[in-house]
Amino acid sequence: MPVPWFFLSLALGRNPVVLSLERVVGPQDTARCSPGLSCHLWDGDVLCLPGSLVSAPGPMLVPTRLQTELVLRCYKETDCDLCVRVAVHLAVHGYWEEPEDEEKFGIAEDPEIEEPRNASLQAHVVLSFQAYPTARCVLLEVQVPAALVQPGQSVGSVVFDCFEAALGAEVRIWSYTQPRYQKELNLTQQLPALPGLNVSADGDDVRLVLDVPEEMRFGLSLYWNQVPGPAKPWWHRNLTGPQTITLNHTDLVPCLCIQVWPLEPDSVRTSICPFREDPRAHRNLWRAARLQLLPPRAWRLDAPCSLPAEATLCWQAPDGGPCQPLVPPLPRENVTVNKALEFPLLKGHPNICVQVSTWEKQELQECLWADSLGPLKDDMLLVETRGPQDNRSLCALESSGCTPLLSRASTRAARLGGPLLQDVQSGQCLQLWDDDLGALWACPMEKYIHRRWALVWLACLLLAAVLFLLLLLKKNHVKAAARSRAALLLYSADDAGFERLVGALASALFQLPLRVAVDLWSRRELSAQGPLAWFHAQRRQTLQEGGVVVLLFSPGAVALCREWLQDATSAAGAHGPHDAFAASLSCLLPDFLQGRAPGRYVGAYFDRLLSPDAVPALFRSVPVFSLPSQLPDFLGTLQGPAAPRPWRLAERAEQVSRALQPALDSCFRAPGTGRGMGPEAENRT
Repeated sequence: MPVPWFFLSLALGRNPVVLSLERVVGPQDTARCSPGLSCHLWDGDVLCLPGSLVSAPGPMLVPTRLQTELVLRCYKETDCDLCVRVAVHLAVHGYWEEPEDEEKFGIAEDPEIEEPRNASLQAHVVLSFQAYPTARCVLLEVQVPAALVQPGQSVGSVVFDCFEAALGAEVRIWSYTQPRYQKELNLTQQLPALPGLNVSADGDDVRLVLDVPEEMRFGLSLYWNQVPGPAKPWWHRNLTGPQTITLNHTDLVPCLCIQVWPLEPDSVRTSICPFREDPRAHRNLWRAARLQLLPPRAWRLDAPCSLPAEATLCWQAPDGGPCQPLVPPLPRENVTVNKALEFPLLKGHPNICVQVSTWEKQELQECLWADSLGPLKDDMLLVETRGPQDNRSLCALESSGCTPLLSRASTRAARLGGPLLQDVQSGQCLQLWDDDLGALWACPMEKYIHRRWALVWLACLLLAAVLFLLLLLKKNHVKAAARSRAALLLYSADDAGFERLVGALASALFQLPLRVAVDLWSRRELSAQGPLAWFHAQRRQTLQEGGVVVLLFSPGAVALCREWLQDATSAAGAHGPHDAFAASLSCLLPDFLQGRAPGRYVGAYFDRLLSPDAVPALFRSVPVFSLPSQLPDFLGTLQGPAAPRPWRLAERAEQVSRALQPALDSCFRAPGTGRGMGPEAENRT
């Protein structure tokens, strides 16, 4: 009985190339025989009627040995069944008999009588196959040339492809020839069975229980089954059974598969993907997905598994409203993960974003050009629609819809309709998209804001003059502020939540006042100079002015430090284009190793995010503070000799704590802050 691919994949996996089993392509049975013999497979199955023994007058073809081999019968690339190939070895039994009258009376030989001795030998080989609840019999016609018809001599073999069978089944094969002189040959074989593999949940952990015989050695592999594309390995071990493996629930994704096989030649592999319908796995998949810009005009969605989603472009205004789908709509397309996709645009703009949505909701949105082209701009997006006979119309995309430029609506676009139309005609607007149906234009609004608010700007200048006079009156305070201590913050960008937390801390320290330098506020300089050059310049300036370098430890920062200590060569090239922390390790660690760190460096970490013991011992030669619980001591160390009195320092610590609290709450509410194997299998190398 054919084995459905779903069940067969549990034993052989979705990628049969990992096995040494031969693949037989096509559904047709075939037969082939040794060189010198000719054979033919009769169409259709025959009745399994063994018949009776006979005593033939001449030589007969008899089976001497049966051999079997497991192969894969494949109808498509991923649609294969387990199949049993049978080889029957044949030999000649008996002699050509001399006619009695010829021997007795010496009659001359007749060529017609002598012909059978030089004729080929022909027989029918019957193969019977039983594997509950199915049974089959096939008939093969074999012809042996006269030159090979020698009594007791092996003449070769005939091979039949093949009998389909179920995994774990016991099969019985027997063979005989017609005419025959003896009982058939028998062979009973046990096909491979599925090893026991059970998946169970225990709180936040997932346990893989492998029911493998005691002391049996086997291989265990975890991999991402990426379709389309080859499987991507994640974790592999050679183990001795039985075993229980623990996975963290944050490691689960729908395409995570488990493969088990005995460490024996040509072993069948058991493969199962148990998390396809797990809601936690689908949530983890979207958390792991990242949108990336590939200059000049391409983007990519990186994810461990394929995602049933589609992507579209939208326009994000700086007022924080919803991202408006571009009208006329640019082509929506199904997302192929880990593959570059082209933007259907002429020019990039920081307000153009990519939305990735499922049929349920929007999952991701990124304004990919924001890093390269700067923050969102207060530009007006104009949509040009072209009709028959070169008819053209322009409307402005606003939160209320697309407003015609020359309408009487009470919107900003309607009030500035005439000037905006002139800007398009004079080439002052940036054309983002163009085809036969229309175009998109981004028109700067700065000059209109200047005209409208000219009096406001004058008032602002007067107010600035007054403030300048007040600042002159507080000259001593200004000098003290100018002498405020500098602080350079270094951190590892673990995720967006942690970056928001670092930004909140930097802003709060800036109000103390401290002169704070952090790569979040210097992305353009960082992109232009590179992270290593930017760090060198900031560190030199900070230390020359008597400032302090603050190391913010997080799980990602601790991992980078340990990786650098183990292999500085590989760790030095592992950072991204904006990762100042990883780039700085080549300079930071020598200072600590050579005893130059005290007085120049301070360490800190956030409560609940990292335990005190997690900070590497090398960095404990300088003060390391827990935030926000040790904020007063931390602020006093940062401000150094200019630190205020204790009661004033406590007030400032309370202000910083209040500023940090929303970012801390947001960071610790975000699920899936850690990834990794459980204690039984945490080394993934």
